[in-house]
Amino acid sequence: MTVYNILTGTAAEAYMEESKEQILVKHLLKKEEAAWKELFGAYSGNLSYVCSRYVTEKEDVHDVLQNSFIKMFRSIESFEYRGSGSLKAWMTRITVNESLKHIKQKGDFRSAVEVDDLPDIPNEEEPDFEEIPRDDIMKMIRSLPEGYRTVFNLFVFEKKSHKEIAGLLGIAENSSASQFHRAKGLLVQKIKEFKMSKKAQYE
Repeated sequence: MTVYNILTGTAAEAYMEESKEQILVKHLLKKEEAAWKELFGAYSGNLSYVCSRYVTEKEDVHDVLQNSFIKMFRSIESFEYRGSGSLKAWMTRITVNESLKHIKQKGDFRSAVEVDDLPDIPNEEEPDFEEIPRDDIMKMIRSLPEGYRTVFNLFVFEKKSHKEIAGLLGIAENSSASQFHRAKGLLVQKIKEFKMSKKAQYE
């Protein structure tokens, strides 16, 4: 009995997906054009979404995404396959790093994060995104001030600690925590406004 006879359902699907990824990686390592086109077609949409969490201008998102794929092409030899999903995780890390690089190159990002003249937000509520469409959540996050948005994304989506974020952005650890706290407070406000506006539409 072969392994395909033994595996069923989602387990079989996961096995097949992993096999496809491994085959793709082999061709990527050989720098085959068809393999890289396949990679771009399969992942560019998702990575564009990742990038747009950090970078707000559409033209800049395109540039960062292009730079990310160039970086992937040049560093594919350093990629180590560790099972299904590891390729996507590697590509996401590169895209996030290129997004941060772009943000920091735009100007004095560190000062913008460290010196914040906006008042503190005492709200201790957690943002409740229940029943809010993904596109609207994205708009709320993208509308945050740059420092808030960057720290929030790194903490929530990339699962970075404030110590790690401080190292990535070149800021103090307590600045990262403060930016995150304020980002949550603003999101709570935006969510309440969004839900109130939706409620008013049906009254």
